[in-house]
Amino acid sequence: MTGAEIVLQALRDNGVEHIFGYPGAAVLPIYDELFQQEDIRHILVRHEQGAGHAAEGYARSTGKVGVMLVTSGPGVTNAITPLQDALMDSVPLVCLSGQVPTSLIGSDAFQECDTVGITRACTKHNRLVGDVNDLAAAIHEAFRIAGSGRPGPVLVDMPKDVLFASGNYTPPEAVAPRTSYQPDRLSDIREIEAAAALMATARKPIICAGGGVINSGLEASKLLSELVDLTGFPVTSTLMGLGAYPASSPNWLKMAGLHGSYEANMAIHDCDLMLCIGARFDGGLAASVDGFSPNSRKIQIDIDTSSLNKTVRADIAIRGDAAGVLAELVRLWRALPQAPDRARLTEWWSAIADWRARRSFSYAKREDVIMPQYAIERLYELTKHRDTYITTEVGLHQIWAAQSYDFERPNRWVTSGGLGTMGYGLPAALGVQIANPNSLVIDIAGDASVQVTMKEMSAAVQHNAPIKIFILNGGDQGTQRQHGNPDFVKLAEAYGGHGIRCERLAELDDAILEMIEVDMPVLFDCRVADSAHWHGTPST
Repeated sequence: MTGAEIVLQALRDNGVEHIFGYPGAAVLPIYDELFQQEDIRHILVRHEQGAGHAAEGYARSTGKVGVMLVTSGPGVTNAITPLQDALMDSVPLVCLSGQVPTSLIGSDAFQECDTVGITRACTKHNRLVGDVNDLAAAIHEAFRIAGSGRPGPVLVDMPKDVLFASGNYTPPEAVAPRTSYQPDRLSDIREIEAAAALMATARKPIICAGGGVINSGLEASKLLSELVDLTGFPVTSTLMGLGAYPASSPNWLKMAGLHGSYEANMAIHDCDLMLCIGARFDGGLAASVDGFSPNSRKIQIDIDTSSLNKTVRADIAIRGDAAGVLAELVRLWRALPQAPDRARLTEWWSAIADWRARRSFSYAKREDVIMPQYAIERLYELTKHRDTYITTEVGLHQIWAAQSYDFERPNRWVTSGGLGTMGYGLPAALGVQIANPNSLVIDIAGDASVQVTMKEMSAAVQHNAPIKIFILNGGDQGTQRQHGNPDFVKLAEAYGGHGIRCERLAELDDAILEMIEVDMPVLFDCRVADSAHWHGTPST
């Protein structure tokens, strides 16, 4: 087989059905093979950053490894942003990059760059393949590393002559796992038993779920709900953990952290026990390490050893996959000779009720203008009964979406948390829609952020992906307030999509319903109050 044929066979053997890419000279052998087969669908994007974010959206909504294909030089340097985004948000991603022929590496050849050197800091693992006989093993290894342990991006750099060369194909089962990479080790059961003992005596406990619960799969979210039912504990989550626990439950305190609810943050501050599952205590949750939950015993569960005790010192640090540890906690709780008396939590829930009464996400409603929070509330009410996925760009609209759109299931909330990448939401929505063709996919966007990758609207039209881009247009750049906007309706039409503009409160619901029903990509220009009218924006 040629190297290019080996690449395609390796993708098939790893269950790949879609890849997101942009062609260039160094990867043309792969594209020649792609267009001679029908097993794997190639989604042509308009920029390599769009390919990466689309692959992230695909991965986040399915739990599978997303795949992107880029050429050498500027192709791979354009992929740096999504690689770093995937690294910070623990998204399983494989990037296949072309490279100049091996004889030209280091000669400053046309479209050459030190791909391995440039991407070392923004990938979980990367590798330059210099021998066609190593190519299949390198790709199999990339998928294993990307999808196991704490997920993340892996890059395989492939010189053009390697793709043309003939060699032997190695199937996945013939590739021995690296002994230096063993991601599935679990902590000693005694640590989990100690955690269960602390939980049984806590009087002011709280559970904080992070993105690691969602990455662990649907079973982890089910086990989290089971543990909450058994213990009666209140639950909050990080930004990335939204959907890990159903928002309709009375035990849900909404999101915690910098833009979280008053009740969640006060509960974290005053609790005597915090069970943190799959979260890193980063700046979004623990804006200040000094004084963070000062009187609590802390149990941290994380699959990544380097995340344990990294920012906040845990009293019990448990290394393991969220689903596995949660299963043990449920088993241990059920095995207790006598269930702990829930009456010990009565005063705690009374305090939480007082904090809830503050209604920290409330805002000053207006009749003469559409408030951005109200727009999201109406979007939620009109889409909550559908199979809906929400992506976002980055900015105030992202915060409002996290606060006002409730999620009952995991994998339905797709946003850029760690890197905060403007332009993330539109291509991510494309990836989600390709993975879930019969679902409703909405990108809640800001009028500035959406323009960063607006060109991917063309890709959505080409591939019949009816994504909905719901733009909260305040007429300025949110916190920046320094730019002008195009006519989004005309822009949508120029791309071959559908444009909607809504300026009046009374017309909002009908306009949202129109957006939902149109079977093509939509740019919805929702004219909301500018920043001078954002009275009552939460600050917790």
